[in-house]
Amino acid sequence: MALGPVIVDVAGLRLDDEDRARLTHPLVGGIILFARNFESPAQVKTLTSEIRSLRSPELLICVDHEGGRVQRFRDGFTPIPPMRRVGRLWDSDRAAAVRAAEGVGHAIGVELGAHGVDFSFTPVLDLDYGASSVIGDRSFHASPEAVGALGAALVRGLLAAGMGAVGKHFPGHGYATGDSHVAIPTDERPFEEIMATDVAPYRPAIAAGLSGIMPAHVIYPAVDPSPAGFSEYWLKDVLRKQLAFDGLIFSDDLSMEGASAAGGMRERALAALGAGCDVVLVCNAPAAADELLSTLPGREYASTRLEHMRLDSARVVTPGAESYRAALRDMAALD
Repeated sequence: MALGPVIVDVAGLRLDDEDRARLTHPLVGGIILFARNFESPAQVKTLTSEIRSLRSPELLICVDHEGGRVQRFRDGFTPIPPMRRVGRLWDSDRAAAVRAAEGVGHAIGVELGAHGVDFSFTPVLDLDYGASSVIGDRSFHASPEAVGALGAALVRGLLAAGMGAVGKHFPGHGYATGDSHVAIPTDERPFEEIMATDVAPYRPAIAAGLSGIMPAHVIYPAVDPSPAGFSEYWLKDVLRKQLAFDGLIFSDDLSMEGASAAGGMRERALAALGAGCDVVLVCNAPAAADELLSTLPGREYASTRLEHMRLDSARVVTPGAESYRAALRDMAALD
């Protein structure tokens, strides 16, 4: 059974029959875990093992584990500070900040990989304009140079642990004041300004080996009337052609209010896939996920590109490795 283009979630700490039925649907390619799915390191390892046993090839398992207020697994995992703290270190010691960012990536990759997770949706490459409460201290810095350098370092740290990285939220969510979880934010700036500032960090991150990119549920009306995640111009012309990005494009969660401009769940998925997304996420909305799986044309959207995000078993690093201990030492500069 090939991996499909839809990533879904599950309700609790263990799978129930409803979860198993959804996860074995041919259009599903992966599962995203949340804090509600985590009780302890042993429990989450048991959960990921059961998920992997459901089908072949195994489903991809991912999580939002970027640090600060967005760290789904806590007890037994290294506390990852908000990325703004790395940016503050940049202002006083750039070399130490780059080492710390790479250490953050490596620690995330080692610890998640040891518990059966394939990848995390990190780094956040948005600039900190002080305008967006939903981004806020998740951003490294206001400077495109700093965000690019630190984001690329975090990518390198993940890759050294065998884990891919997904940058977000393209082309940039930091300037828009609205929260796309509950609204449809807009960014009125001209294309040239967005490219020179918010898009700039993606170039070094892509050069460092960025595996995936998640576009923003933000409308940039001077560029395109559709949110970036539903825009062929942003995804196919800018991201694919101008930035020469050949990794995976993940929609942001289609159950968010910022995606409602495209219509119902089926229309949202079709719009995202048609615009250039390889994979769509449907989170915290099991009924909508089931409706999508029953109506999305399967043959047209069968996808195997998710395999590129699978944890690289040849490069997996154990928590006892010297590189992991070195990563924690480099992160100590953030205390």
